[in-house]
Amino acid sequence: MADSARRLLLRFAPMIYGPTVLFGLGEGAVIPLIPVVAARLGANLATSGLIASALVIGQLCGNIPAGWLVARAGERLTMAIAGTIALAGAAGLIFAPSLGLLAASVFLIGLCAAAFGLARHAFMTTKVPLSFRARALALLGGSFRFGMFVGPFIAALLLSLTGTEASAAWCLAICLVACVLLVLLGPDPEPSIADEAAADRARAATDERAARVLQPADTGEAVTGSIRLPGRDDEQLLAREGVFRTMARYRRVLSRLGVAAASLAAVRSARQVVLPLWGLSIGLDAHTISLVVGISGAIDFALFYASGQVMDRFGRLWAVLPAMLLMGVGFLALALTHDLPDASMWFAMFAAVIGVGNGLSSGILMTLGADVAPQHDPAPFLSSWRTLNDAGGATAPVLFSVLAAVSTLGVATGAMGVIALLGALGFWRWVPMFVRR
Repeated sequence: MADSARRLLLRFAPMIYGPTVLFGLGEGAVIPLIPVVAARLGANLATSGLIASALVIGQLCGNIPAGWLVARAGERLTMAIAGTIALAGAAGLIFAPSLGLLAASVFLIGLCAAAFGLARHAFMTTKVPLSFRARALALLGGSFRFGMFVGPFIAALLLSLTGTEASAAWCLAICLVACVLLVLLGPDPEPSIADEAAADRARAATDERAARVLQPADTGEAVTGSIRLPGRDDEQLLAREGVFRTMARYRRVLSRLGVAAASLAAVRSARQVVLPLWGLSIGLDAHTISLVVGISGAIDFALFYASGQVMDRFGRLWAVLPAMLLMGVGFLALALTHDLPDASMWFAMFAAVIGVGNGLSSGILMTLGADVAPQHDPAPFLSSWRTLNDAGGATAPVLFSVLAAVSTLGVATGAMGVIALLGALGFWRWVPMFVRR
């Protein structure tokens, strides 16, 4: 099975993993320089931050229309469309004459990132056999993380060579062109995995719609014929429900397991804000803070495939519960160390703990979304699922900032730990109910 999984995952490289690395690399190259470009156009600090946040807002707003597009155009065409339209956003970053056009360009890139991410998520949900779904999606998350990790270094190199922020936007444009070409011209992995995926989909469809199976009439005689199982025609009847009808139909899982998933997204997002601010508050210089945050990120990245192995071999809870508990305890413990004599040592240690927790959660949100999505047409459901996740990620930094403003940094950091522990409780309660082993 391990060799089979490895061979099949390699077949996804040209169309899924390669474009994901390229998209993440281009996005990672421009994100640190968006506030710099805004400031060059005359924005103050607050306005620069608002323009940078347009990327997250675009991703949050883009999930629902992306679900509609994927359901009608298909995953491969949606990825190509998203990459092509994002080129207009890259051009806006290069040539924007005003702050308004710059903000619109950043927002457009966020919309396209949402469509691209949803399309590849839906593609993997329907094409990857259940037996190694978590490894495939953890590798997908790790591919994007790798691109986002390398992107800023590429941007720094280009900036040192050219002296202009536009070079990072040109890097994004080149990555997008290569990404679209790979998606359109790369070999389609579907024929190679059709048998394995069909078998898993048939089993899932049988479990999901067991009540719909047509039973033969009870004549008192032994049954010698076959019982008709749900087939392709049955799937077509259910296939095009639309985004909002899908949200209503699956409101139970979205309001329970989806909210728990949003708490994980919130804690992940808060980590990127809490650690730098905590380092500043205890008097560390920028170099030391960057080193600590970088080490935490390296630990996070190193564990992404291990997370998939754990989920596939032992179950989803064995990855998500330790991840949430480690991040929750890490934030709560860090909140108590601000005034200790060795505060910098505790900061480095708990940043590493939080990095381990975040690494163990790699791919879990995509995997759980794929597990509970309807297999015949996952895109409308996944658009709702990803909207909840993005909402959690967008809300956490705002909540942290508000709590820090009205109380203390320690209280705000501790609140992030409480959210993580409540999320762990939600996963413990709802994963066994909604996710079949």
